[in-house]
Amino acid sequence: MRHKRLWKVLIILFVVLGVGGKLLYDRLYDNLENLEAMEIQEVDLAAVEDGRYVGFYGSFPVDAKVEVIVTDHRIMKISLLEHGNGQGGNAEVIPDKVVEAQSLQIDSVSGATYSSRVILKAIEVALESEKQP
Repeated sequence: MRHKRLWKVLIILFVVLGVGGKLLYDRLYDNLENLEAMEIQEVDLAAVEDGRYVGFYGSFPVDAKVEVIVTDHRIMKISLLEHGNGQGGNAEVIPDKVVEAQSLQIDSVSGATYSSRVILKAIEVALESEKQP
């Protein structure tokens, strides 16, 4: 009698874990597809005042928070404050590439596409936000 009850509990547990795992996988897959298709808008630096701007963007399983310093309508420095990246650590060169190009229209880092796109979107969000005190 006890063994039947144990088997029922184990079967229910495996079913719940299986369904939960499938839902998580589907959500992850959708998020990663959306990241690849997401457009990164160019920001008109002529319209950005001097100052410090902070932006965050996240899409499970990747997120980034940046600080952007603008002087004379040029991006002087971008600090990557947070980067939840999984395997996308190589994308942490993106801020330097943006400063060099003075543009968000740069190539993603090979093997770190999702992190590259999230960092670029966080920079876009920062430059479109209000200046920080």
